[in-house]
Amino acid sequence: MLFKDYKPLSPVVKRVIGAEFCIQLVNASFMTLLPLFMARRGYSNDAIALHIMFRFLGVFVLALPVGRYIRKTSPMPLFVVSTICVPLFGMASVFCIKYALDTLSIWCLLFWGASFTLMQIPVIPFILDQSANGLQTAALSLSYSTWSFGGIVSGLLIACLQAINSELFSEQTLLLLFSAMGLCGLFFIWSIRRIPQHVQSEVTSPKSITNKTNWWIIIKALIPTLIIATGAGLTIPFISLFFDRVHHMPTGHFGLLSFMAACLVAYAAMMVPRVKAYIGFSWAIPGTQSLAVVALIALASTQYYSHMPQAVWIAGFCYLLRQPLMNMAGPMTTELVMAYVGSANREITSALTSAIWSGSWVISGFMVALMFSHNISFGNIFLITAGMYAFGVVLYSMLIRDYQRRTQQGEIEK
Repeated sequence: MLFKDYKPLSPVVKRVIGAEFCIQLVNASFMTLLPLFMARRGYSNDAIALHIMFRFLGVFVLALPVGRYIRKTSPMPLFVVSTICVPLFGMASVFCIKYALDTLSIWCLLFWGASFTLMQIPVIPFILDQSANGLQTAALSLSYSTWSFGGIVSGLLIACLQAINSELFSEQTLLLLFSAMGLCGLFFIWSIRRIPQHVQSEVTSPKSITNKTNWWIIIKALIPTLIIATGAGLTIPFISLFFDRVHHMPTGHFGLLSFMAACLVAYAAMMVPRVKAYIGFSWAIPGTQSLAVVALIALASTQYYSHMPQAVWIAGFCYLLRQPLMNMAGPMTTELVMAYVGSANREITSALTSAIWSGSWVISGFMVALMFSHNISFGNIFLITAGMYAFGVVLYSMLIRDYQRRTQQGEIEK
């Protein structure tokens, strides 16, 4: 049984992942609805891209400071702040956009991203520290699936509520509703009474942190992430706009599509431990990513025949194929990178990974805004992403071979 693989996880890990799910519920709903809400309020494509860019700028600004902070103390206070501030700044940004308070909305999205960082960066090192070696893949897969389950819940509710009354449950109302639901994460955090002592024993001095950090190894491990993240930033935040502007898909229908995609992503993420056990990193990572690249190319090409009634169905199918395949590699690439850099470099690597993703999406957001202003189509932008993904797949294959070599030579602890 699939869920049997996750039963042995510690209660602390499960509760932190529960809080992470509540934050990801807000994140998933904003990823789907915020561009559509801004479009309904009269914002242009390039203005939407710039607002989204500032959301990820907030993540980028705090990434490294948070990474160094969690090397010296418990991350629990950061989890509390994140579960409070992400929903509150989400609500504030909705009202600012409603009343066209552009400067304030940008600041709210900036602080939204900063608050999200306080959960996003510490959670992976914390989960790894709290999980036995045989359970780390399962713990990471469950953590990654919170994004998927957030998409499942938000997508299903968006589709159902819009079907009931699309005027009452507008994009604005739904964003406020999901932000309020995100506050439920406090229940999971406050239910953690005690953290096992071995986590506290990881506290080190700043001097020892510097001495243990192997920057060359970290840089080699994160170069593929940089390429993949930059490409993803050109596409993922604008998927809902693509279906809205190109295929004229209603919000409720896209919510249903997102629900179906999230279900597939969640199932794929939960299957990762078994897939890895059967075929290993060498085939699982490049195999799933390569198939995802093909699906993305097919998705992008639908813009060129969007006038045909079949185009929206093909686009939807390609989206449903691409999402689980690309996301399936996520837990495995994270485990690969964390194993490659070693336990002494996990926290700073997690911080740098978050900084790379957010920083790349800041740059990508600016690039997309610039391309939109020059009337470059969604399809061409998505094809650029596919090219960067393909390059990233090659780099991950090289990293896997180097990981295997270093493991055989005893440079990496098994």
